Amino acid sequence: MADPAPLTPQALREWPLPRPEGGKDQRGAVLVVGGARATPGASVLAGVAALRVGAGRLTLAVTSSVAVAVAVATPEAGVLALPESPTGSPTGPGDGFADELGRADAVLVGPGLDEPDGTHALVGAVLGGLEPGVPVVLDAFALGVLPRLREQVRARGGTVVLTPNGAEARRLVDDDDEPTAQGIAARYGAVVALDGAVAAPDGRAWTSASGTTGLGTSGSGDVLAGAVAGLLAAGAAPEQAACWAVALHGTAGDRLAARVGQVGYLARELVDELPAVLTELRT
Repeated sequence: MADPAPLTPQALREWPLPRPEGGKDQRGAVLVVGGARATPGASVLAGVAALRVGAGRLTLAVTSSVAVAVAVATPEAGVLALPESPTGSPTGPGDGFADELGRADAVLVGPGLDEPDGTHALVGAVLGGLEPGVPVVLDAFALGVLPRLREQVRARGGTVVLTPNGAEARRLVDDDDEPTAQGIAARYGAVVALDGAVAAPDGRAWTSASGTTGLGTSGSGDVLAGAVAGLLAAGAAPEQAACWAVALHGTAGDRLAARVGQVGYLARELVDELPAVLTELRT
């Protein structure tokens, strides 16, 4: 496997993102699928992060019991109500889901999901229902069902990005394997962002030059996944979107660590840092 290349500001500037042009329709539409009754905020964080890095349109697919509250909390987004169990977990796609898939330029599944059967149904519907070439980000609980869907991921030809944390990464490999971004990328044929490292299925790898321990806070991973989805929707390649999102996420954490403290800043504050960091890294 190749030695990881450092994601320095200079390296990122030499790998420029597509420049935003035109109106919201030209900057890409993101669909975020998640938001159980107990955890709708995860979808909101991810969706707003996608907008903050330049996506033009956002739809949040969340359980029907929280759909109105999420719509009020996120006036920039359209909201699709998902069918749910008596305990408030999404049970699968419902009315209008296929239409939203057809409009999406990138789809993120996972933030706020909390039950395996419904999650499996949603991930399967996305992987099987999207047109070839439309990128998918899988995060959080969606990664827990992924071993059952490995061939569907591989069939999408490297257009899937996985954003596991350490615990989720261990569920993606055999019990006797140490999870690494490169190992998981090879296993699933996907781009992987794990603990500041990024790997592509062809063996290329990168490592972040930013990020501190304060990033280990509730909702931080949702912000990272949303940033990946937003960059994908705006036209970045999967490995480029993952690398830039990891750098943006880490640099936003560095700024907050200097201003607020090494720990104690909030995921929502990471979201607010993203536009300025993106502008600085682009110039």
